[in-house]
Amino acid sequence: MSLLATGQRSVISFPGLGIGEFRVNSVAFTLFGRFEIAWYALFITLGIVLAFVYINYRIKEFGWNLDLLLDIGLPTVVFGVIGTRLYYVLTKLDEFHSFYDVIAIWNGGLGIYGGLIAGGITVFVMTRIKKISFMKFADCVCPSLVLAQAIGRWGNFMNGEAFGSETSIFCRMGLNNSLTGYDTLYVHPTFLYESLWNLLGFLLINLFYKHRKYDGQVFHLIFAWYGFGRMFIELLRADSLYLIPHHEVWYNKISVLVGFLAFVICTTWMTVKLIRIKQGKEEGRRPAANTKEKTK
Repeated sequence: MSLLATGQRSVISFPGLGIGEFRVNSVAFTLFGRFEIAWYALFITLGIVLAFVYINYRIKEFGWNLDLLLDIGLPTVVFGVIGTRLYYVLTKLDEFHSFYDVIAIWNGGLGIYGGLIAGGITVFVMTRIKKISFMKFADCVCPSLVLAQAIGRWGNFMNGEAFGSETSIFCRMGLNNSLTGYDTLYVHPTFLYESLWNLLGFLLINLFYKHRKYDGQVFHLIFAWYGFGRMFIELLRADSLYLIPHHEVWYNKISVLVGFLAFVICTTWMTVKLIRIKQGKEEGRRPAANTKEKTK
């Protein structure tokens, strides 16, 4: 993902869907005639806000409150953003030559997995401080992650980025901007694939929510779902981050590897937990009326 502060203008179409050419600009508006506010930033902000709204709705089931959400959520957002930047920088070290380059997030470069890792560590530390269950809190907040990602991907659309390889399928996207060399290419709209995949996951997990068998099952389901989908979508991407720089083959794509590991680890963990619960070797989730914890 990137934020093109100078303004990226794109000509987009979806001919297979009967949508002709139209123009988009990565800059939504200019503030005080000087500061450019990008659509990407607005979509990311909207995703974060709606994530907080959703968590505030869910958190009441556990006997927690808005104060706890803010105590844990605010530092998680801060460290999550730092994590997304560090993830990108570490995979593109040859492009950064000064400390300013590293912190100039407005010039582009974010990696979602870095945010998930840094945010997850922050949540773990904060739940320990607050003396509440990390897995219960993860079950509460994880659906909001795919919701926020589904919304944030539309920032990529406005930037005319995060697209896939050339294709002739019915939902192909025609794209013409500086990233395509100002040639019109018909590509996989991978931003759309991931947005729809995440939205579907969000809806399904909320239908399942009351049927979870143990604390942490929603956490495992969300990351297995996201990892599985991202793994295949990333195979189509034309702008992936690579484990070994300048070695652009599918099995060197970082998000393919991370997505695969997330899917395998979470699916295996969940399967083992459910088998042990069924065999009576572990206790399942307590009834909802008994899950409330004090906020400290």
